[in-house]
Amino acid sequence: MRSRSFRGQGSAIFSIAVLLLSSILPVAAQTAAPARSTADLIREGLTVQMIKDGTIALSAPEMEGRGTGQPGGEKAANWIAEKFKAYGLKPLGDKGSYLQKINFTETVADPATSFTIGDKALEYGTDFAFPPMVGNRSGSADVVFVGYAIVGKAAGIDQLADVDISGKYAVMLDGPPPGFPKETWEKQKLQRAIMRNLYSKRPAGIITFSRGDEQQTEDQGVDYYSRRQLSLGGAREYLPDGAPIFVSATKSGIEKIFAAGGMTREQAIELAANTAFKGKDLKVKAKAVSKVQSNKVSAYNVAGVLEGSDPKLSSEAVLFSAHYDAYGKLNGKIYAGAADNALGVAEMLSVAETYSKLPQKPKRSMVFLAVTGEEYGLFGSKAWAKDPTWDIKKVAADLNLDGIGSEVYGPVKTMVGYGAEHSTLGALLDSVAKSMEINVIPDPMPDEKVFYRSDHYSFVERGVPSLMLLGAPAGDKEVWIQKIKDWEKGDYHQPGDTVKDSWAWEGAETVAEVMAIMGWHISEDAQMPSWLKTSRFSKYDRGNSKPIPEDESEEQ
Repeated sequence: MRSRSFRGQGSAIFSIAVLLLSSILPVAAQTAAPARSTADLIREGLTVQMIKDGTIALSAPEMEGRGTGQPGGEKAANWIAEKFKAYGLKPLGDKGSYLQKINFTETVADPATSFTIGDKALEYGTDFAFPPMVGNRSGSADVVFVGYAIVGKAAGIDQLADVDISGKYAVMLDGPPPGFPKETWEKQKLQRAIMRNLYSKRPAGIITFSRGDEQQTEDQGVDYYSRRQLSLGGAREYLPDGAPIFVSATKSGIEKIFAAGGMTREQAIELAANTAFKGKDLKVKAKAVSKVQSNKVSAYNVAGVLEGSDPKLSSEAVLFSAHYDAYGKLNGKIYAGAADNALGVAEMLSVAETYSKLPQKPKRSMVFLAVTGEEYGLFGSKAWAKDPTWDIKKVAADLNLDGIGSEVYGPVKTMVGYGAEHSTLGALLDSVAKSMEINVIPDPMPDEKVFYRSDHYSFVERGVPSLMLLGAPAGDKEVWIQKIKDWEKGDYHQPGDTVKDSWAWEGAETVAEVMAIMGWHISEDAQMPSWLKTSRFSKYDRGNSKPIPEDESEEQ
């Protein structure tokens, strides 16, 4: 009987189970395949190919290095504008266009520019160059060597003791002497004190050179100074008459100068390192002629907006920025600027394209800004920040990309957020990075003051919390930092900055994904990002128009 009774009850139980199971199945199916988050959709939609195609197109020979105020730069601006249009972004430039026109003054060296030592002429751009502030000046005078020009009476050092530099060219080594702590040198602003003391003695000119073991050598300075220069708006300001004529000499140039004075560069460096050195008359004359030509040129920022969906929050915007300019075409050479910064622009464009394809629009508006003139002093971003095409008081935050290519060394597992310590964007970066198994580290090269050297800082000055993202591979940071330094010596701002076969594009994809996901979170949050109370920028409201004091700038 138990057996029969069991069969009857089993049948009833089976029927009930079927009914229960049929009602549970939809829920079970939903649990097994949860709805994808927006972050998931962003990571699925943003592809390596988007970034690769954009980088290759922007660094192609026909873009001629995207020079500010050059045909290649205008071509690149129009190319980016067409991309914005294709993504459905609305124009945010002048007169209903995507382009914001910016006027510059271009300055180039006149062929009459020269420097002679004794009867030997030095070659401009190879042996010497005049810093841009010199302008149209000339002068002939005797030459004296003053070592590091250090005068420290308490320490018994006076490297100017045995020479009269009034009306003469003073040749000096730039920077701290060997063994002197660089941090102390910079903190006490000793170079500035030395130059102030030299000015007071009214030299005809100051010729600087370097030992060659510094991070930034005089050879690099001469390379930059000899290129075309740009200033924002009207004519460039020059040093007043009566100020010394400044001359930067390369290793080859200074060797020629000292040879004319009967000594070698190595002997001069050795003499200068001796605290008992008191200056030396080289018993030779030099003549400097600095002559410049100036022209008016124009270039363009490119701006577009993906309008937000929230009736209230859509009047506020998340700003994404990256500079598209490189050094253009100079002396027949193209400075392609692939890592710096075609790659960053392509990453930003991939964010815009991905947002445009999402099924849900962000609550806040998303403004995309490709700026020009960064290489000459953040000019494009400064121009937009001064005359913004979106209310600066309603810019929630700026996320900036300005690369040196470290994200293509391999899969990105390390990130730096320049400015993270100043605002709530730091915590957001930590959260997004953690979800992607990325380790966020502090600025690994604080001496380079990167935070002050890219376009995000133009928005910091207007009181907008801002962050610049840098990606790097896993492992010992010293390995990839050394790779960056090697790249800076060889390819940085040089024709060699081109797309390489060795690039790991998936690293660039990760950086773009972090930017996109951070931007989305900022868009959805009821509160805009804010400065931390511990930050020196916390006293600056959005729309700040007061100049930030020097001790809070890169001069610090």
